[in-house]
Amino acid sequence: MSRVTTSAFVWALAGEAAFAIAIIFPGLMQASANWPVSSPESVGISQKALDSLRARLQDDPNRDLKGIVVVRHDRLAVEWYFNGDDQTTLHDIRSATKSITATLMGIAIDHHLIGGVNDPVGKYLPGLPNDGKHAIRIRDLLTMRSGLAADDHDPDSPGNEDRLDQSTDWMRSMFAVPMKTSPGQNYRYCSLNAFIAGAIVENASGVPLDQFARKYLFSALGIGDFKWRHVPINRVVGQGNLYITTRDEAAIGQLFLQSGRWTNGQLVSAQWVRDCLSDIVPISAVDPYADFYGYMWYTRAEPVEGRSVLVHFASGNGGNKIYVVPSKDMVVAITSSAYNKGYGQRRSEDTLLSILAAASDSN
Repeated sequence: MSRVTTSAFVWALAGEAAFAIAIIFPGLMQASANWPVSSPESVGISQKALDSLRARLQDDPNRDLKGIVVVRHDRLAVEWYFNGDDQTTLHDIRSATKSITATLMGIAIDHHLIGGVNDPVGKYLPGLPNDGKHAIRIRDLLTMRSGLAADDHDPDSPGNEDRLDQSTDWMRSMFAVPMKTSPGQNYRYCSLNAFIAGAIVENASGVPLDQFARKYLFSALGIGDFKWRHVPINRVVGQGNLYITTRDEAAIGQLFLQSGRWTNGQLVSAQWVRDCLSDIVPISAVDPYADFYGYMWYTRAEPVEGRSVLVHFASGNGGNKIYVVPSKDMVVAITSSAYNKGYGQRRSEDTLLSILAAASDSN
């Protein structure tokens, strides 16, 4: 049975008469990856511990956890859905999208559409004002150190994401954001950096970001149906609002666990994966859930039963997560609709810790 799809959906920007179009790409109703299905015990995960975790999550009164998928040793060990979702439900993963945009940047560099992370952004953004922005490198965007006066945690910031949402021309609005500091110095989390990174991929490739993703990444992973928000004028938001399934999240995580390799070849270079997951910027002083930031991926050493377990992850508002755990040969994907609610992030981290504690160290 095929999922019912339409060619497009329209969603109004809050407080604006303008509309954004997000294309739905139809495809077969299939898993992102044809993982063999295994019992948790067969891949070294305690069924008893999982049963206890699932009971707690089913009793959660908030009713906004959506899905959990665990892949270990390249086998599907856990697939749970809650509160009306199932394996075919497309879910807005919010800022976990940024990590996928960073992946697409790496693919564009692999295909020689973009020279490299040390290229100035002005090389790919015609008409960029000569106000200091030409000194920004692609690397500065990917590590949230562009120097732009853009901070999603500061409502008064000229480049705050909420202000972008009110724009009728996102590129022109981006051009108008002033510089605050020199590039490459200060970490300030801002969605504008990811939007610019996506726009650079679009300009370099000559196609919208969602089409680029479908051609070079999603089709290879078996991601057939997805939605990605479009905004005025004719841009895809590289910073968020990508709708995929929980299994699709897990496939992205598995790709990174496998250093960019998939059954149909090397989709993104192993070096790019290493760079994304590197400890480039220390952020623990400003982020309670992460130690370091790489190329739009986070890293944290999680305490698990008296030991430290290194976890790399993509993170989105509400607790949407793609966790990559090399030492456990494991990926944990979580979808959640606890948007703008602090417990969403805590619940996802607690869920991860419970799963890690339930997983043996044996390979």
